[in-house]
Parts: sequence; structure tokens; C-alpha cells
Amino acid sequence: MISPSIPIFDAHLDLAYLAELGRDMTTPLDPSTLPHPPAAVTLPELQNAGVSACLGTIFLEATDTPAPGDEPICYPPGDANEAYFKGVNQLNRYHLWKREGLIRFFNDPKDEPLPPGSASKAEPISLGILMECADPIIEPHHLSFWSGRGVVAISLSWAVESRYAGGNSTSIGLTDLGRQLIEEMARLNIVLDLSHLSQRATYDALDYTNVRVCATHSNCRSLLGDQNNPAWQRHLDDDTIRTIASRKGIIGLNLFKQFVQWPLAESDRPSIAKAVDHIDHICQLTGSARHVGIGSDLDGGFGANDLPAGIERASDIRAVFDELSSRNYSDAEIRNIAHDNWAGFFSLSEG
Repeated sequence: MISPSIPIFDAHLDLAYLAELGRDMTTPLDPSTLPHPPAAVTLPELQNAGVSACLGTIFLEATDTPAPGDEPICYPPGDANEAYFKGVNQLNRYHLWKREGLIRFFNDPKDEPLPPGSASKAEPISLGILMECADPIIEPHHLSFWSGRGVVAISLSWAVESRYAGGNSTSIGLTDLGRQLIEEMARLNIVLDLSHLSQRATYDALDYTNVRVCATHSNCRSLLGDQNNPAWQRHLDDDTIRTIASRKGIIGLNLFKQFVQWPLAESDRPSIAKAVDHIDHICQLTGSARHVGIGSDLDGGFGANDLPAGIERASDIRAVFDELSSRNYSDAEIRNIAHDNWAGFFSLSEG
């Protein structure tokens, strides 16, 4: 069994989204809590799991018909002002958790003292903010506002079209506004997350060689039916995987069950081995274990019943590392996958 002391860097957690929908993220995990029970994530649960660093998202959905209760995380398509105000609400969640001593931002001094009366006795989680859909950025020149407040990576769209690019349910490429934003991201050293782009937008984005790229929570299209799968654009083809690696980027393993195995019966859960197949495929394509990590997406619109069998909460992610060990991955390779690849990519010191 791999050492439980190896830290974890999880590159995709919708923490502020869960808080906006009513979950108290500051308390120990209660699996029955809303939204999306059985729950797998709170901040203390992540600390108990050994997650020393993560990307926490600002996630909003563009829709004219939000589901009951989802209004805090929805905005009318194309409404930049509404997206901005609701995005700032999530941004403020992270800054509140910092004041409570639960997190610190990537660019905070390592020896910065905890706030008086800190809510947690554990070491704060080092957190960078990932904006999942760029619509809260009203204009590209406003990006400095967000980067100065903890945003380190941006996905230009979610599944649907944004003002910046087509998402994975569309055939739309980058818009002119998207091209301008990528140039500003390159100037400010903000990472471009390819996870939710349409294939056309992915090709458009990769033409910009001056911006750093990754895929925070994406799996391998070739293991998921290729274009026979209706959700094929949500997954990475082999050429894109190689391109991300060639540009020193990282790909995070997504643990949502339909992204681990397809087709899959609604009541079934894939094995952890099926999840690790995606890690192994990326390692085989790229020739090393240096370009893959964890991007679990735990509780990102679904509960633990939609995770691989044996993963019921964040603490269970270590079963992935045990499976890697059983496949003769070395301790050094497993530590890279668990933590060091993402930590190096974002220039963090060792956890």
C-alpha cells in the first residue's frame, strides 16, 4: 500500500458552487448533506484526506431555465453583468475561507501567519481559483481584477456556448472576445483549461502557443467510445493529450463514472481499475508519468453514487494510488501523479 503521507493536489473541486447551493463547507463531512447526496467533500474532509493543494472553481451555468434552487449559480446566456455579480459571490467565498484559516492562495507567503481565531487547527489548503466559464469576466481587460484575487486558470466555456468560446455540447470555436482573452491570459500568466471546449475551440485555442495549457478534469476519448459516444467532445483525443504534454501541461483524472467507463448502466459504478486505465493511457502516450494528475470533480453536480466503486468520500481517492502501485508504478511516479506534477506546474513548493 502506498504511503498515506503522500500529499494530494486535486485540480478540480467545485467548492464555492457547493457553498452557494447551501452546503456548509467548513464542517466535517456528513454524507446526507445537500446538494447532491451522498456528499463526498467539505474542506475538513479534504484536509483529512491529505489534500494539501487544489483548484477551487468559480462555476456558473448559462441558462434561462434554472432548476429549482439553482438560481444562485445560474445566469441568462450572454448576460455578462449577472455572470459577474454571481461570480464575485463565489470569489468572496474563497476569501472568507482564507480569513477563517481554511485555505491560503497560491501566491500567499508560505510563512504567513494564520488569522486570529482560525476555524481550523489543520494546515490550510493551498488553493488556486479556476474560473470554469469565462463569462464573469465582462471584458478581457478586466482579467487583472480576477488574477489579483486568486484566479490562476480559466476555462473559456462550460458545456454550452459562452461569450468567449463554444463548449463541449456545441460545434462553435473561439469568438473574437475569446482570442483577446487568451492574449491577456498569456500576458498575466493565467493557465488555459481545455476541459470543456468544443473540438473546434480546442484547435483554435492550441494555435496560441504563448499561453500555458492544461485539462483540469478530462479523461481519454479513445477509452470512451471515441465519436460513438454522444459526449465525445468532453474527452481528450490522443493528439490533444500529446500536445498538452509537449507544452508541459497536465491532465487531471475525472472520477465521474460516465467519464470513466462508457457505456455504463445507470445503476452501475466502474471499478477503480477502470479509472486508473485513463492514467495509464496518458502515461503510455506521453512516455512518462509527468503529465497526469488528479482532477476529481467530486460533488461537481453529482454525488458519491456516481463515482467509481470504493470511492465514497475524498479520503478514498488514495485507492487510485494503491491501484497504480499494483501496476508497478514506482513511489516516485505515484507521488508525481498524486501531487508533484500539478504542484510543479503551478510553481508550488513541495507539500
